Amino acid sequence: MTTWFITGCSTGLGRALAETVLAAGHDAAVTARDPRTLDDLVAAHPDHALALPLDVTDAAQVRSAVDRTLERFGAVDVAVNNAGYGYRAAVEEGDPADVARLFATNVTGAVDVMKAVLPGMRARRRGTVVNISSIGAQVCPPGSGYYAASKAALEALTASARTELAPLGITAMSVEPGGFRTDFAGRSLTQSPSAIEDYAGTAGKRRKEVDRAHGTQPGDPARAAAAIMAAVAAGRPPALLLLGTDALEAAEGVLDARRAELEAWRELSAGTDLDG
Repeated sequence: MTTWFITGCSTGLGRALAETVLAAGHDAAVTARDPRTLDDLVAAHPDHALALPLDVTDAAQVRSAVDRTLERFGAVDVAVNNAGYGYRAAVEEGDPADVARLFATNVTGAVDVMKAVLPGMRARRRGTVVNISSIGAQVCPPGSGYYAASKAALEALTASARTELAPLGITAMSVEPGGFRTDFAGRSLTQSPSAIEDYAGTAGKRRKEVDRAHGTQPGDPARAAAAIMAAVAAGRPPALLLLGTDALEAAEGVLDARRAELEAWRELSAGTDLDG
């Protein structure tokens, strides 16, 4: 039995992961901005579930939530940074305040959780950090530049942390889901308040009022949760776990395109070294 600390458990992948972890008999601190949305989880698993209020943009609340988890369960073995949301806008359309809130949630909030749980993991010389990213970090679709940038930043931080933590018996993993039947493309998706007509054919096609993807995604959140738990249980999970056939196909396309471009420009790239 391990103790999990999971952010963003009110809906979607976070909710599915909380249900899966608790059903397997593990302890779990399940968090949401409104913990009343988690009452049924606690009622179903009173000995193993701890529901906590958490807005990850509030660093003091992050520390408090982790402290209460330690008081109840004694340790955090697996920390999952799932809380986050989408934002759509052409790069030129992005509202500075909106973008700042996006990064505060998707990047800084996850880092604050890591900083809160890692001292205990270092002391015990074991633990796992799971940061939920998106295939968008690789694909970078038009209209999702800011969201993709936030997830790419989280992945870069996770990759560096993985190397830093490995000698201490701790591992860190990024997870890139494709499209899953969650609320991501519904309530959890925001966008710039204004649209520029020149981007109607690119970023404009992904605005909420014209996007029909919600409810048609191929991925099953319950199976995604089971895959994450299996990867963690493997002892040394991959640095990057892709979820969904759409994510696999997209990642393969990105890799092929990058390799082709690297080879096309190899001579120019290699010609910048000092002679001798």
